[in-house]
Amino acid sequence: MYLWIKAFHLIAMVTWLAAMFYLPRLYVYHATARDQGDRQAMAYFTTMERKLYRGIMMPSMVALLILGGIMLYLVPNWLSQGWMHVKLTLVALLVAYHHVCLIYLKQFAAERCQRSSRYFRIFNELPVIALLGIILLAVLKPF
Repeated sequence: MYLWIKAFHLIAMVTWLAAMFYLPRLYVYHATARDQGDRQAMAYFTTMERKLYRGIMMPSMVALLILGGIMLYLVPNWLSQGWMHVKLTLVALLVAYHHVCLIYLKQFAAERCQRSSRYFRIFNELPVIALLGIILLAVLKPF
């Protein structure tokens, strides 16, 4: 049973991270459309952002956290290992990032977001750093 849970946890992780890579990219395009005054494109991006966040990103995060919690319940000694503490800290940072994405989603929907497309290009790279750390820690278990 554990391997099934782990497999679905990994599927949820891939789905969640893919959405977290794509949503800020949509913000780049949305900010560009806003700067160009393209209201039709802005409406299109608002719809895409909402559907991505609610239909893919949120369910994937919930599944990942539930399945990860079940795995920790099944193998509680991982909580005594340093690599797991760092990994869980990185996951907590990704959850915070996820919620910051919601703030920007609401700001764009209300046409109140003033961040530049350049800002969102940089913002888009932050989950990559966490992902690298999480994968390396989970595979190598260095400490």
